[in-house]
Amino acid sequence: AVKNYWSEDQLTQAWGPDQVVEHLFFHPIIAYPEWAFTSGPATESEKKGLDDWMVTVDEYNKILQNVYDKGYILVAMEDVWSEVTDESGTHMVRNTLMLPEGKKPLVISFDDVNYYPYMLEQGFTTKLVVGDDGQIWAECTDPYTKETFLTQELDATPILDNFVLEHPDFSLNGAKAIFSLTGYKGILGYRTQTDRDVTDPTALAAFEANRQKEIEAVKPVIERLKETGWTFGSHTWGHINLANKSLATVQNDTERWLNEVGTLVGPIDILFYPHGAR
Repeated sequence: AVKNYWSEDQLTQAWGPDQVVEHLFFHPIIAYPEWAFTSGPATESEKKGLDDWMVTVDEYNKILQNVYDKGYILVAMEDVWSEVTDESGTHMVRNTLMLPEGKKPLVISFDDVNYYPYMLEQGFTTKLVVGDDGQIWAECTDPYTKETFLTQELDATPILDNFVLEHPDFSLNGAKAIFSLTGYKGILGYRTQTDRDVTDPTALAAFEANRQKEIEAVKPVIERLKETGWTFGSHTWGHINLANKSLATVQNDTERWLNEVGTLVGPIDILFYPHGAR
């Protein structure tokens, strides 16, 4: 579970509200680059999207090592800001972080850790699971052999877990990273979403039965992630552009996120704007 490498008396550097807290965001990482960019089914447009928005396992490992070597330390996004209510109303304030001397704070977040169907076809892992050892692993199907297996070397989440195990000074108070989740294709590789287009009673009953199995299957994964320093935020249920949607659409989307994702991951206070559109 969460382990604190740094003792309180080692946290002597005040990092105030006027100092930058860097933020790196990733999508799920590409486990099979050759499949994604050469031999797989992706179109040229899709390959460009993968190149623009994703990193490979090798790139991700090098990035983690690089920020560690430069003296960055993981902090929880929830510790950087606080919601405060005073005479001027309710607003967010930047906190002063107490860090070890010479360290710089870094937040890491992961968008779309939902393992969308297109990812499963284009060289990504397929879901997060709790292994027999109690740790987080990723389920993966080799696109060439079709063999399904568990790995900690091809997915961003267990890679970061193991990096922090090897470099415990990389984490402040056990912080890992934050998942920015949608909900329209479930979460963490589990199809927990409702489908309002399924109206046939027999089909709907089968859909709901499978959905309940997926809900029960993801619960221990969420619990273990929380125990080991991971947190959760909303990326809206439908990955919607908040700058051009009506209030009714935003309200409906928010209700679906709270009902289908929030009921699983628990209360959250972080929203990641899809497309950066505020």
